[in-house]
Amino acid sequence: MNITPGRIVVASLLLAAAGCNDASTAKTGPAKSGATKTEAAKLTSKGPTTATSNWLTTMVATPEGGFRLGNPDAKVKLVEYASLTCPHCRAFHEEGMEAIKAKYIATGLISYEYRSFVLNGPDYAAALIARCQGVQPFFGLLNAFYSQQESWVKPFTTMSPADNARIGALPQDKQIAALAAAGKLDVFARTRGIPRAKFDACLADKVQVDKLAAMRSDAIDKFKLTGTPGFIINGTTQESVFTWEQLEPKLKAALS
Repeated sequence: MNITPGRIVVASLLLAAAGCNDASTAKTGPAKSGATKTEAAKLTSKGPTTATSNWLTTMVATPEGGFRLGNPDAKVKLVEYASLTCPHCRAFHEEGMEAIKAKYIATGLISYEYRSFVLNGPDYAAALIARCQGVQPFFGLLNAFYSQQESWVKPFTTMSPADNARIGALPQDKQIAALAAAGKLDVFARTRGIPRAKFDACLADKVQVDKLAAMRSDAIDKFKLTGTPGFIINGTTQESVFTWEQLEPKLKAALS
């Protein structure tokens, strides 16, 4: 399934309804507390770690287009396909990421890779801005986009039919930038130290636009994902897993 940026941008006003596809029916569980000392010791004893490694600062861009955090030789390789506009992705990020980092990534047991699964035009624009800054800033921007999701998404949901018609009439390679400007995403970027010139350059980066489209196609065609967030553990799609409460038992099983 080949999704072009133009087709996604036209659907920008369906943001609230389109949500996260099948994940919209998932039950979002409560945030979990960190591991006990006994549990953490038990997990650590099962994986490759070194006393001097700081896996939380080991970050690379992957050939598949994602950004990976942690030990490249970890026993368990976790990939998350997610959307920056998806509220269920935000919920997972808020509930699970600190536990994943502290209990599994820092110890070298698990590597975590974030891959974008864009759902709409605003998602395309936000993903381009986050990716364009490079590997090191990416995860910090990810936190910012999720923690302030409601505020930066809102201007897109209140755009007028005239604005959408105007943007939809533009050439496809101009639509994402026009949509981002209309949704005031440049203001969000500027407060994070991204000047307008860099903002415009990021949105015009065709290599990254194509990479986002390719990741979406992989998610659908290769991994058969139908909603976000979607999780892959050691190459295997985790069916009907959308929350931290549902994912952690799968990680523990893979580590056993």
